[in-house]
Amino acid sequence: MFDAASSPGHLRTPLPPARPPTPPQRDAFFDNAKYLAIVLVAMGHSWEPLKGDSRVLEAAYTVVYAFHMPAFIIISGYFSRSFDMRPDRLRRLITGVAVPYIVFETAYSLFKRYGDHDPGMSVSLLDPWYLTWFLVALFVWRLTTPLWKTVRWPLPLAIAVAMLATLSPDIGDDLDLQRVLQFLPYFVLGLCMKPEHFQMVRTRAVRLLSVPVFAGALMVGWWAVPRMNAAWFYHRDSAEELGAPWWSGPVMVLALMGCSLLLTACFFAWVPRRTMWFTALGAGTLYGYLLHGFVVKAADFYGWFDHRWLHGPLGEIFVTLVAGTVVTLLCTAPVRRVFRFVMEPDMKWAFKRDAAELARDRDKAEQRQMANA
Repeated sequence: MFDAASSPGHLRTPLPPARPPTPPQRDAFFDNAKYLAIVLVAMGHSWEPLKGDSRVLEAAYTVVYAFHMPAFIIISGYFSRSFDMRPDRLRRLITGVAVPYIVFETAYSLFKRYGDHDPGMSVSLLDPWYLTWFLVALFVWRLTTPLWKTVRWPLPLAIAVAMLATLSPDIGDDLDLQRVLQFLPYFVLGLCMKPEHFQMVRTRAVRLLSVPVFAGALMVGWWAVPRMNAAWFYHRDSAEELGAPWWSGPVMVLALMGCSLLLTACFFAWVPRRTMWFTALGAGTLYGYLLHGFVVKAADFYGWFDHRWLHGPLGEIFVTLVAGTVVTLLCTAPVRRVFRFVMEPDMKWAFKRDAAELARDRDKAEQRQMANA
């Protein structure tokens, strides 16, 4: 009896099997916002070949370009708040951002070379073409997240960096650094935001005020079409490269940021908070972003936009609806399953297992042994 008492493990009731942790619930608001923002991105790209024939369409294009990427970047920054240099997060950055950049930059360059019959187009991972700049920017922004979380005044510092970038045409096209630096404040703003900040714009009062704000923005956009260079909204050139005096660069950074944040707040105010039919598509917006460019560029290369009827009001509406439909389909689960090997590769073979991961595996093995005892 003494021996049995000295071996309490034989009398202990077996522990229940360990349950895997419950994954966190996705917020429908953010998935809805990402989906609607990516639809606006696709529509804006489809308007580019048509906007020269319509001042109204060009005004809408200007307004959309003032806030659609800032809204998307703010959300990207918000969901990067937990990023640190932990090995598993660095692996996710490489497999989810760097690898897709290499693949899609190569694919887009080859598509431009052979689809547009442009023998001068070569594959250069240092000079992003068309949509792929965002992956370079996201990689740099996220990699520098620990820095922005360390400094005392991250947002003013990021704004200062963006303002200084507009003064230097010598930054050049390598890695599209002008865009990386000029869009940086929106990412840092997302890092600084908390859930209650989004709640502030999700009120009935802000929703009602946003209607005259958008109407006013369209009127200003219509007025500005012949008076303003729309390239300012792309944030890819210095002031000198746009033929403007050097001091106008920092001024335009502040002015455009004010306009962008106002319109972004109005956009967020109208994003549904409940689960919608398109909410699940919010998880696949990067797929829609990277893939829809092939459709838009194919239409451009092969003259699909050359039909005269597309350059009238009905044709513009038709192109807008097609663009929204295409990017919606590209965000769906079947498309994501097909392209997951490129967009979210596992690549366990390429990385060493860190000590924390090995310890977690040992704990799981011990729990299984205890459960089976």
